[in-house]
Amino acid sequence: MNHDLPERDAEGFLVDPDDWDESVAEALAREEGLELDDTRWAILHFMRAYLAEHGVAPDVRHVTQFLVKEQGLSKKEAKALLFQTFPYGYVKQACKLAGFRKPRAWSTG
Repeated sequence: MNHDLPERDAEGFLVDPDDWDESVAEALAREEGLELDDTRWAILHFMRAYLAEHGVAPDVRHVTQFLVKEQGLSKKEAKALLFQTFPYGYVKQACKLAGFRKPRAWSTG
């Protein structure tokens, strides 16, 4: 079934993060050539929960800390896993698949 994606900006980010659900994430992942495995889902669900709790998208530090805690990795291993999981980058892929607006600018390290 072809999911009708909600309104997006010119780069494919959702205009309204409230339009996100798992079927939107799956459709966006297909566009990126990614399969949503357990690691990707865990990261996306963490990011959505962070947004719900704090009202802002988590930056890469928060996701790295989540992976350290969840996977028992070192900080360096967690960061490597994050960038292996989303090879085109945290903002370009993870934030897009989590249904966030395109971030203006923030630390990616």
